[in-house]
Amino acid sequence: MPFETTVERAVETAGVGLHSGVQVKMRWMPAPAGTGIVFRRTDLRGFEIPASWRHVQRVSYATSLMRQGVLISTTEHLLSVFYSMGIDNVYVDVDNLEVPILDGSGVPFVRMIEEAGIRKTRRRRRYVRILRRVEVETPGKRISIEPADHFEIKCDVFFDHPMVGHQRRWTALSAGEYAAEIAPARTFGFAGELEQLRHMGLIRGASLESAVCFEPDGVANPGGLRFPDEPCRHKILDLIGDLALIGKPILGRVKAERAGHAMHYALVAKIMSDPTLYEVVTPQKVEVQAAREVYAG
Repeated sequence: MPFETTVERAVETAGVGLHSGVQVKMRWMPAPAGTGIVFRRTDLRGFEIPASWRHVQRVSYATSLMRQGVLISTTEHLLSVFYSMGIDNVYVDVDNLEVPILDGSGVPFVRMIEEAGIRKTRRRRRYVRILRRVEVETPGKRISIEPADHFEIKCDVFFDHPMVGHQRRWTALSAGEYAAEIAPARTFGFAGELEQLRHMGLIRGASLESAVCFEPDGVANPGGLRFPDEPCRHKILDLIGDLALIGKPILGRVKAERAGHAMHYALVAKIMSDPTLYEVVTPQKVEVQAAREVYAG
């Protein structure tokens, strides 16, 4: 779609924060073109925190944003859905410090978009087009992005568990494919790590209704996995949510190998800190350049 969008009408839900365990009410409101995704802490007089890489505060087990000491945590699932379903502008009102985890996947947020409807604005959508390859690497982990005329992701994960192991998935994302193949994948963890995470003050709101729990030889959840490669699909969901902090749709090919939130953010920060690595373009410019390349070829 060449024009920016927002939600047609207000929609709301409530749930618990995955890490904080607090009860949260969340309401989406239509926003004008050019607003972007803006969180508003209604418990703090509507204090605004734009969903921007400039406000990233923590990126260990979730991506948290902070502005002037005010926090909004675990933003990645919601931002992933907005990005992939083509929502450019929305006010997200929350009355506590964390986005509700709901069932641990993106499906509840997809359904909220269906309930709210999508309104097209008159402002043309702008894209961040990658001009040169960018990479972030640590021992055994790597993430990169290179020029492409569309958005594409290749993700590799490895976990030492008989039901996971090495998983790989490639996707050139459309809204329909995302809703059916990526959004249902839930956040996950391993039974052997739960006690340590709780000692760190994390996963206070986790349950088998909001996350997949891998036991030594299987899955604790009564319904099992939604996909054999559900962990890899969820990592793609997380990755999209973190890349969405760039603030505009991306034209580039992303490759992630055992990367997590910290590496996702490091890639975003590296791109946005160097204006020579990207350009901001409209759909017409992309189409004109693609036509010229075909003609020249």
